[in-house]
Amino acid sequence: MTGHGDLLTSIGICVIAAASLAFLANRLRQPLILAYLLAGVAIGPVMGLHLVEDKASIETVAEIGLILLLFIIGLEIDLKKLLAAGKPVLVAGILQFPLSVALGLCFFALVGAAGGDGRFDVLYLAVCAAISSTMIVVKLLYDKFELDTLPGRITLGVLVFQDIWAIVVLAIQPNLLDPRVGPLLGSLGAGVVLVIVSLAVSRYVLPPLFRSIAKSPELLLVASLAWCFAVVGGASAAGLSREMGALIAGVSISTFPYNLDVVAKVVSIRDFFVTLFFVALGMQIPVPTATTVGLALAASAFLVASRLAVIFPLLYVLKLGHRTSLLPAINLAQLSEFAIVIATLGLAAGHIAPETLGVLVFAFAIASTASTYLIGASNEVYMPVSRLLSAVGMRDLESNAIAEGEKDHTEKSIVLLGFYREASSLLYEFEREETDQGRHPLLESLLVIDINPQVIDGLGRRGIACLYGDVAHLDTLHHAHIHDAELVVSTIPDSILKGTDNRRLLRSARRLCPTAKVIVSAERIGQALELYAEGADYVYIPRLSSTEQLAKVIEEGLRHGCDQAREAHVRELMARDEVLA
Repeated sequence: MTGHGDLLTSIGICVIAAASLAFLANRLRQPLILAYLLAGVAIGPVMGLHLVEDKASIETVAEIGLILLLFIIGLEIDLKKLLAAGKPVLVAGILQFPLSVALGLCFFALVGAAGGDGRFDVLYLAVCAAISSTMIVVKLLYDKFELDTLPGRITLGVLVFQDIWAIVVLAIQPNLLDPRVGPLLGSLGAGVVLVIVSLAVSRYVLPPLFRSIAKSPELLLVASLAWCFAVVGGASAAGLSREMGALIAGVSISTFPYNLDVVAKVVSIRDFFVTLFFVALGMQIPVPTATTVGLALAASAFLVASRLAVIFPLLYVLKLGHRTSLLPAINLAQLSEFAIVIATLGLAAGHIAPETLGVLVFAFAIASTASTYLIGASNEVYMPVSRLLSAVGMRDLESNAIAEGEKDHTEKSIVLLGFYREASSLLYEFEREETDQGRHPLLESLLVIDINPQVIDGLGRRGIACLYGDVAHLDTLHHAHIHDAELVVSTIPDSILKGTDNRRLLRSARRLCPTAKVIVSAERIGQALELYAEGADYVYIPRLSSTEQLAKVIEEGLRHGCDQAREAHVRELMARDEVLA
């Protein structure tokens, strides 16, 4: 009974310490994982207050959280979507990890990372530095409304490929101390067999079982966890890591229609155990030395440099331009919690020294904190880097596009600033209105300026005039020769625009095209009225108007002006007495 009491007391202390520091981290807008690590340091026996001595029991409980964490990571790897991903995702996802590991081996050997005595410190540092944090990146991109942008989709695709590479690492990891070809092939073979068997069972056995219990949410959760721990047991019996089994279990049922329900229910359980995992990890952090801190700082700098050196060239060669090539590299410049898991398993297996785990934990803390600010200011960071790249001869797509298309685009009467969902729907409205002479005449008068290379390719195939360029820059609009445009339209809300907003676009249009009618977008009624006061001819509010209505406003505006539509819209907006106007 004493042992149980000690365990419960230890868990209670861990949770209280984690919650207290997590509250502070949340106020400071720092990753919560850092708070959990610091909580472990504060209450642990190495550098802390010695409030928790029963580390072994805590680590046992934390391993459950680790298994659940990897199970959910596997659930979020949709192999069908991955196979259908575009060329940029496939190329960057397949090549980023091996190229980053190769750079890491050279770098960490040069800076004198620990090695010898049968350990694989340099190899672990290189492998761990090649994996980025899904948890941190997704949260930050979600807050910036950039998950569904092209750089965001490429970033997420590379993260999924990194998880798959991590599965390969976990398969090889148990045999590193006996690195003969036979045992290594045996580990890989066992992993392949486990994957095949799991996928076969998940395809032919589990679907009817899950359908029969789908109406019982509790039973669905229990059945999912049972499947997870069954595969974990199979992996352990095959000489593989339990963590790899959890990943495979998740991947094998990732395409189930009940996937989202399972994730939603497991997440709350997982978060509790994962908190204990990172607190337990914090207890193991050794007292930092000058060498440890120096290596951690070097590793953090290497993370940024290696992402730029690997990801940017791969995407630039695919002609995605500076912005789309740079932003994924910036987004991925941190260390993954998955890397900490791999290093923890390596320490338990005797592959690395405790100091190496300390280096990785400190690098994780440094890079995670820096990445919070770096991703937050990624659009501002990319601009001076883009100018530097242009100065050394690496031209952006914008220069080429304008140079090649300048003559063809000088007489367009309608200019669409940016192309997102509303603009796509607006284009559809014009495309479906064919006349006796063929397609809608406004399509021949339309010029789109956007920074997404895929949009440029898609519009080009439809015969729509388009230019690659960032509408946030006045120079882009100037060189696009829109001075004689009759109508300038922005349908993108401020929450999606980067480096500018509709007010600035309105002012830029008024400066460059003083005779043009200007239509901009707003999300709030108050914002729309402010834009009208600034001189907008019409303000499009997506939640109040359809793109079909906007198409009619554009057609009427070109024929007779926007005065009538503007006056009617202002009266309508001022009469709306909404709670959240």
